[in-house]
Amino acid sequence: MEPSEEKFFEELAKFGSASREPDMNVGFAKATSAAIRKPASFASPEKIVEERVAKKPERQEEPDGQLTIDVYQTPEDIIVESAIAGVKPEDIDIDVSPDSITIRGARNREREINDEDYLYQECYWGRFSRSVILPQEVDADSASVTFKNGVLVVRLPKVVRRKTKKLRVSAE
Repeated sequence: MEPSEEKFFEELAKFGSASREPDMNVGFAKATSAAIRKPASFASPEKIVEERVAKKPERQEEPDGQLTIDVYQTPEDIIVESAIAGVKPEDIDIDVSPDSITIRGARNREREINDEDYLYQECYWGRFSRSVILPQEVDADSASVTFKNGVLVVRLPKVVRRKTKKLRVSAE
């Protein structure tokens, strides 16, 4: 091993020491004149861990559950249905644009149950949402919604545009 390579590895070995940062300005490859340079901003592994711990949020917010839906069409409408039992109508928010629909809400448990008391836990409690891109443009202003027996039905009238228009040519 050449002296420059030995120096490089000695400096690299000192990297683990908190007392000294390595001087990486040593020629590495004999065949090229490229050199490894010390990064402009260098932090020790301990410092990186400290920064990550400091940046960690106090409480991570639980993600929304995904609402299950059925989407189908009739000749006039696109219909979105979802069984949302246990949700009050005022806790449901629906946004409709000409090409998408987003349904958000929250299902809140009436009483607290300890985790160790569950035999099965399959129902989702908490916030939920679902966004869908629609296959055809709809008239958002004419959309309607019903909520009966825990079933939400959103009726989205399709926009019907003429595919062709006949133009008449007139002489001036």
